[in-house]
Amino acid sequence: MIKVQKADIDLSKELRRLERKHPEAGAMVSFLGMVREGTGKEKITAMLLEHYPGMTERELERIEQEARRRWDLLDSLIIHRYGKLYPGNNIVLVITVSSHRREAFQAAEFLMDYLKTSAPFWKKEIGAKRTGWVEAKEADQQAARNWLAPKDSDGSDSDSDNNNSDRG
Repeated sequence: MIKVQKADIDLSKELRRLERKHPEAGAMVSFLGMVREGTGKEKITAMLLEHYPGMTERELERIEQEARRRWDLLDSLIIHRYGKLYPGNNIVLVITVSSHRREAFQAAEFLMDYLKTSAPFWKKEIGAKRTGWVEAKEADQQAARNWLAPKDSDGSDSDSDNNNSDRG
């Protein structure tokens, strides 16, 4: 399920809904991302998130279907907020539900790596001295690229230096 909304995210409500819906589940992994005030000397006072309605939902549905293709999920949920948010506000929730923990963890990580690097949201940090658009960090880009790494015939990553060799 995909939700793109201005309203805050109610983690407890979403977890309870999925627990009731899937009593057969053996694992439920959730990630709740929040706006941080920044690091170092330059703190942000707000973050403005923009998106194109319709296009954003279609793209998130596409990547959710990709996660379901790669892992045996019973369910998944992506909630992403837009509008003006402040440090400490919830910004994104990903929940994956499966029979086994490994699939739930891997699918949640895959979805978050995608959301951090390629989801059609534009983020502007607003600070006391500086305002600017946020680009994905190289470490986030590399994490997303790891999901595209070629696999050997046994299903493992062909790059022996890859720290994420158990990713699917």
